[in-house]
Amino acid sequence: MERKISINKIKSFEKFLKNEEKSKATIEKYIRDVRYFVSFIGDGAIDKQLVLNYKSELGNSYAVTSANSMIAALNSFLRFCGWHSLCVRQFRVQRQAYCSEDKELTKAEYIRLIESAKEKNNQRLGLIIQTICGTGIRVSELEHITVEALYKGETVVNCKCKSRRIFIVPELKKKLLRYAKEHNIKSGAVFITRSGKPVSRINIWRQMKDLCETAKVCPSKVFPHNLRHLFARTFYSIEKDIAKLADILGHSSINTTRIYIVTTGAEHKRKMENMKLII
Repeated sequence: MERKISINKIKSFEKFLKNEEKSKATIEKYIRDVRYFVSFIGDGAIDKQLVLNYKSELGNSYAVTSANSMIAALNSFLRFCGWHSLCVRQFRVQRQAYCSEDKELTKAEYIRLIESAKEKNNQRLGLIIQTICGTGIRVSELEHITVEALYKGETVVNCKCKSRRIFIVPELKKKLLRYAKEHNIKSGAVFITRSGKPVSRINIWRQMKDLCETAKVCPSKVFPHNLRHLFARTFYSIEKDIAKLADILGHSSINTTRIYIVTTGAEHKRKMENMKLII
């Protein structure tokens, strides 16, 4: 039987993902990745060799994690079509013990970013940075930080068919309530634009990049998701409970959480030096 990918098949797959209650971002990514595969293979029928060639191309063009995410999207589509024999394995990834120093955002750098936001009179950005880092929330979940949630001292986030409580510590609660009062925000999301819409992820990303020069922080370290990593490393350094951390971050797998607590290895080096085993 000839296997061809039609526009209708892709539309049916998109509907299937919606019925599975996948997040909007996940659906967009899966459809984008399937269309990328279609652009690679052209209009003809597909077979296992074509899929293997595509996998090879991904391996040559993308980082392993990115390539694997694209393979996962394609495999999901192929299974939806009933073409299970065409699915391919993801690339093997060796777990990294340490991360590069140009990736790990330190607490000192985090503080400098907040100070830089203050210098630029960008109060909202400074509070967004503190909210993400102080709660471990995803940037896409900021809309759940509402005036009503502030009064309760917590909010509930529903993501990927999971629900989790996020606590808002008293100091952050006080700062955000003061900000809401100053900007006449009486209900709903705290971080909104002039038109009343939630602040976009891209806008936050760009504004954070604008702080780098003044804060003297390498731009490769400065993006919203890295604040979650700083939260995770700080929490784990105190609690040493990776299962609890996984629940707080909303991870289904502890293996994902492990990625968040990887450090540069500087502390490990110091411990090795203190062993005094080199005579």
